Amino acid sequence: MEYSDRVASLEREYENVVVELGDPSVYGDQKRFKELSRRHKELEAIVLTYRKLNSIKEDIDSAREIIQISEADELSAMEDELKNLEGQQRNLEEELELLLLPRDANDGKNVILEIRGAEGGEEANLFAKDLLDMYLRFSDRMGWKVEVLGADPSERGGYNEAALLVKGEDAWRRLKHEGGPHRVQRVPVTESQGRIHTSSATVTVLPEADEVDVHIDPNDLRIDVYRSTGPGGQSVNTTDSAVRITHLPSGMVVAMQDEKSQIQNRAKALQVLRARLLKMEQDKQAEALSSARKSQVGGGGRSEKIRTYNFKENRVTDHRIGLTLYKLDRILLGELDEVSDALLIDERSKQLSGNEG
Repeated sequence: MEYSDRVASLEREYENVVVELGDPSVYGDQKRFKELSRRHKELEAIVLTYRKLNSIKEDIDSAREIIQISEADELSAMEDELKNLEGQQRNLEEELELLLLPRDANDGKNVILEIRGAEGGEEANLFAKDLLDMYLRFSDRMGWKVEVLGADPSERGGYNEAALLVKGEDAWRRLKHEGGPHRVQRVPVTESQGRIHTSSATVTVLPEADEVDVHIDPNDLRIDVYRSTGPGGQSVNTTDSAVRITHLPSGMVVAMQDEKSQIQNRAKALQVLRARLLKMEQDKQAEALSSARKSQVGGGGRSEKIRTYNFKENRVTDHRIGLTLYKLDRILLGELDEVSDALLIDERSKQLSGNEG
């Protein structure tokens, strides 16, 4: 494993970051301080592992020298010690290899989750609510803070669409694989014959964008205000507090009506718009599809699915990695850890083999 030159460069960067973090003037620039702190955490793990590995290698060299001059009664013990040290070396080399894998540019960012009912009418909207509740519970288990940016309730208690802001250091790493069409197979509450129906909801996962990440020209926006409406279209507000923002160059439209204040709804709509534009630009730079929404959501059809939730069998299947778990009830209660861990392991395996994408 050849990494000495690369780690030496990272070690120098680490030492420079430590020095800069010790400069009192940095504390006045919270954005810079946050960036340095995050980079310090990343580099420290690499540098300390590398230094420990070098120390083990020195111990191995010493052990080999001692074996050459050891008496017969000491030889067995020294050979056991050498095997133990060589095992530690292999473990540290594997750990370092993982630490040196390319990092996702969005790691550490907060996440905007958008959930929509897709195919299946009102049953799809009810499933969208189930997914929303699942992510809220999973976020609570992970210790993340969640803000509901917007929710458009449907007539029978589901959601036509909803948007969450999830704040947590590892929120992006754990949630990015949730983007795509989710399929449900169950007997809908509206089904009188007891037949199983198949419906779908879509989940879009976006990194939250800071204002400095995405510049939005006010002249590129068309902002419309109107009265908020509830399920069935009834008015729930006597003032024009709902806001619809159209980004003219891209055609993206974001509407928010949850807050009573037009100013608050406008701020939330801009927050979602910035996240969508950031992800679209990142996809272009990566020569991927034209936007994260297209790549994740597809057509939203029942046959285009990343995961199936079968209520009769209490089964969840993630089709991307061939994982099937018979614990749907637990997963809907937010116990998504096993699925999330498996997706992370698969991602890491593809990185190590060079088969990403």
